[in-house]
Amino acid sequence: MNRRNVLKTMGLSSLAAIQPMKSFAAPKKKGKFTYCLNTSTIRGQNPGLAKYIEIAAEAGYDGIEIWIQDLQKYLAEGNSTSVLASQIKDSGLKVENAIGFAPWMANDEEKSKQGFKQMEEEMNLLAAIGCHRVAAPGIGAEAPVDLFSAGQKFKELINLGRKTGVMPQLEFWGAFKPFHHLGQILMVAAIANDPDARLLPDIYHLFRGGSGFDGLKLVSGDAVEIFHMNDFPANIPREEQADKDRVYPGDGVGPLVQVVKDLQNMGGDKVLSLELFNPDYWKQDPLLVAKTGLSKMKAIVKEAS
Repeated sequence: MNRRNVLKTMGLSSLAAIQPMKSFAAPKKKGKFTYCLNTSTIRGQNPGLAKYIEIAAEAGYDGIEIWIQDLQKYLAEGNSTSVLASQIKDSGLKVENAIGFAPWMANDEEKSKQGFKQMEEEMNLLAAIGCHRVAAPGIGAEAPVDLFSAGQKFKELINLGRKTGVMPQLEFWGAFKPFHHLGQILMVAAIANDPDARLLPDIYHLFRGGSGFDGLKLVSGDAVEIFHMNDFPANIPREEQADKDRVYPGDGVGPLVQVVKDLQNMGGDKVLSLELFNPDYWKQDPLLVAKTGLSKMKAIVKEAS
C-alpha cells in the first residue's frame, strides 16, 4: 500500500494528527523587566557607595548593581553593613547583583582554592546587605580553558552560593581570550548540571567576543536573571573596541530591540542593568547620566513590546 492510499484511508482528521508540530514547548509567559544601575556607569565621578544608592533611587531605578571593591572601601572607612542595609531599604532599591573578581576558575588549583575562599568571604558580605547574587567571571582561567573542569568548579561555586545565600552568575568577557564566548558559558553551565545555574550575558561582550546574538534564543526561562545593557559604536572595528567605547542603549548599532524581544520570549523576569565605562559620561553630572541611561533602556523595551 503506497503513502497516498494510506492517507486516503486515514482521512483528513487523522492526517491532522501527524502534521509537524509548531513547537515542542508550551507557550511561555513573556518575562517582565526591572531596571538597575551598575555603578560602573558613574564610577568616574567617584561619588562613593552611599551616594551611588542615592543617585540610583533619585533617577528612578528599581535596583543597583554594586562593585565589591566599593563595598570593601565603604567598610574600611568605618561604616557597617547594618547601616548600609538600612540605607538600601530606606531608598526602596534592591541590590540586585555585585561585581567581583575572585579567581575561582584559575587553572592552578591553589589559586582556584584561594579564589573560592575569597568568593565565600565576599558572598557573606553581600548577604549581610541583602544582595543575593554575585557575578562569576572566569578570572584566573588560561587558554585553552578545560570547560569540563570549569563546569565542575562552577557546580562547586553554586553549592557555595546555596550555603551563603548569594548565587553566582556565570559571566564571560568578550575581550578575555580564555573565556570570551557565549558558547563557553553554555557548556560550563551544562557540565555543572545544576538547576540553579545562572548566566550573565552582556550586549557589548556578546558583540566583542564574536558570539553574536542569536545564541540567546537557545537559553530558556530563569537561566538569565541579570542582563547587562549597553551598546557599541559602528566606527571602531570589533576587535579594537574596549569597555570605554560602550555607549547608551540605542546610541550604537547593536540589535537591542531584537535582543530584548528574545529576553522576553525566553520567559522569566529579568533585571536590565545599565553597565557603561564611558569616560565622556564620567565627566557629566552623575544623576543626569543615570536618568539618561534609564530613559534609553525603557525606550528600547517599549519599542520591543
